[in-house]
Amino acid sequence: MRILHLLNHTKRLNGHVHAAVDLACAQVKLGHSVAIASEGGDFDTLLAANNVETMAVNHRRRPAALLSGLRSLNRLVRDWRADVVHAHMMTSALLAWPVCKLARIPLVTTVHNEFQKSSILMGLGTRVIAVSASVGKSMHKRGIPTSRLRVVLNGTIGSARFNGKDRTPRLLEGPAIIFVGGLHPRKGLPDLLEAFNTVHSRIPAARLYVVGGGPYREIYIDLARSLACNPAVSFLGPQDDPFPYLLGADVFVLPSHADPAPLVLSEAREAGCAIVATSVDGIPQLLENGQAGILVPPHDPEKLAIALTSLLENPDELQSWKQKSQRNLEYLRIERVANETLGVYTVASRDFRAGLLRAGG
Repeated sequence: MRILHLLNHTKRLNGHVHAAVDLACAQVKLGHSVAIASEGGDFDTLLAANNVETMAVNHRRRPAALLSGLRSLNRLVRDWRADVVHAHMMTSALLAWPVCKLARIPLVTTVHNEFQKSSILMGLGTRVIAVSASVGKSMHKRGIPTSRLRVVLNGTIGSARFNGKDRTPRLLEGPAIIFVGGLHPRKGLPDLLEAFNTVHSRIPAARLYVVGGGPYREIYIDLARSLACNPAVSFLGPQDDPFPYLLGADVFVLPSHADPAPLVLSEAREAGCAIVATSVDGIPQLLENGQAGILVPPHDPEKLAIALTSLLENPDELQSWKQKSQRNLEYLRIERVANETLGVYTVASRDFRAGLLRAGG
């Protein structure tokens, strides 16, 4: 099959880019011809090394730019002879929809960021992939028929992004708690800082490491400075590869207020961390509904502190939850994601052809 992925860029800024890059590389390993059309970015070298072709398509949201992108994509789909186009963002779906209609090939879309109002545009796809069951339910409520929705849960284990990377654990003081994610309100870091302030008052040796960057970085640093635990909090900034930090930590915490299917949970589980995360969106599904990690309510620093304190005060419990994080890890492999996605393409292609026949095309 000839698969053309379409996304805004290939920079290390967004989880949807990581997911698309992982998927494209895995599909090549399964014997398919794969290309990514975007405005380019950090991952282009990795894509080339994994035999994924890269092509340029303008995604800027200005009328002239969109018209240019539409013409470029139309040429690409025709000249490259794509069998299916897979769009990963709203602008991509808007560009691909008329092009796929003209080319008479199916458009598959993936809803990565369901919390954005404009994600309803992903319903333009012949088939719509939701990255968790929670996202699927939400998109159905917003008007996408279940007959066109398919759930393919995110997974990263075995990703080409990690090939050849350093797997030496970072030496972290501890017991070490780690957060990896974007520094913006949706990720709930202020809740973790408040909870850690309580934990640190009980367990002075505890340390909190914050890996990631974002627009609220300075605000969160100032918040940490206002707390008694500040000397035990380290902001490490964004890291190209946070996995060694996960390997060096005891507990990974994700205090999100909204999170469709965070890739970092797959990475934290692979690293063997005990996990505490909020019971929102796709997080419970990625943690086996609480069997592979401790689930706490969002917006509740007190309960988060109780869970963390219990882990750090009880070495046997901490070790038990580290072992539980390894439950069903095979399901989080990128090969499973790639195979399930290929199954969606097959159904989309079959139904698309059937629709053309019914229409007399």
